[in-house]
Amino acid sequence: MIPAKLKQGDEIRIIAPSLSMRILAEDQVKLAEKCLNEMGFIVSFGEHVQETDCMMSSSIHSRVTDIHEAFNDSNVKAILTVIGGFNSNQLLPYLDYDLIAENPKILCGFSDITALATAIYTQTELVTYSGAHFSTFSMEQGLEYTLESFQACLTQKAEYVFKESTYWSDDAWYLDQQNRDFIQNPGLSVLHHGEAEGILLGGNLCTLNLLQGTEFMPNLKDAILFLEDDELTTAELFDRDLESLLSQSGADEIKGLVIGRFQNKSAMTDEKLAFIIKTKSALQKIPVITGADFGHTQPTGTFPIGGKVRLDTSKQDKITILTH
Repeated sequence: MIPAKLKQGDEIRIIAPSLSMRILAEDQVKLAEKCLNEMGFIVSFGEHVQETDCMMSSSIHSRVTDIHEAFNDSNVKAILTVIGGFNSNQLLPYLDYDLIAENPKILCGFSDITALATAIYTQTELVTYSGAHFSTFSMEQGLEYTLESFQACLTQKAEYVFKESTYWSDDAWYLDQQNRDFIQNPGLSVLHHGEAEGILLGGNLCTLNLLQGTEFMPNLKDAILFLEDDELTTAELFDRDLESLLSQSGADEIKGLVIGRFQNKSAMTDEKLAFIIKTKSALQKIPVITGADFGHTQPTGTFPIGGKVRLDTSKQDKITILTH
C-alpha cells in the first residue's frame, strides 16, 4: 500500500515513539512548527509527546496510544516522529497492525524509527518513509536539500532521482544555528558498477538488526538495501552488523546496496569500507554505491521503505526512486 501524498492544508501529527519532545528546546519546537506551517501544513501533537521518564522517553502505553490515535484520526494525513532514540522496538508487539492497515497514511522518521517503520511495512505492506524528523525542520541553514527530498517523496507521485547535495555538514547545528560548518560534497562513490531494480529496504543498520529473529524482520529477497549508521559505529562494528544482516533470509538474492554518508566520529574511511564490502560474498555481483545523502549527517534525504528503486551506474551514478 502506498499512502496518499501530502497536499496543502493537510494535517501532520507529531508523535514521540523514541525520545520525548521534552528533549527539544522550546525555540526548536516553534521553528519546526513554523517551517511546516510555511510549507502549507497544519501541525498537531500527540497527547503524550511531552511525557518523559528517566530514559528521556515515555511509557509503552503512552507511545502506542499516540501512534494508534494518529492512524485512527481521519484528519491526520501524515505522521512525523519528533526525533530518534533507542527504544521504538519496545512498541512493536503492542501495535494494532489491522488498525494501521485500515488507515494507511505517511509515517516518516529515521535512525531508531527504522524499527517502527520497517515493522509496519513488514506486517501491513504499507510503505513507510525514512526521512526528516519533526526536529529536523528547526534547522535555520542548510535545509534546502532536505526540504526538496521530503517534498519529492511525500507530495509527488512521479519517480524522482535521489540526487546528491552540493554540500553537507556533520556539525551540532542545533547547538549553534549561526555558525555552521558546511563541506563540499565530493559526490557518490561506486564500489561495484551495475544496474538493478528492487524493493527498497533499510535505514539505520544497527536498529534494523534489532528485528532479526522476530516476525517484524522483512525477507531481503529482491531488496535494494539503503543502510547507514551513526557516530557510535566503527569500521569493526559496521562490518559485523552488515555480516549479521547478510545472514538473514533472502540475503543471497539482494539486488543492490546504497550506503549513507558516515559521520566523522565513526572513523570510517573509504579504504576500510571498500575492504568490508570485499569480504561479503552476497555483494560481489551487485551494484554498491556509497556516500549517499541520508543518515546522521545533514542534509537528510527521504526514501520509501517498501517502495521500488533503480540503481544505474552505467553512464552516470543514478539512484531513481520509482514508486513511493
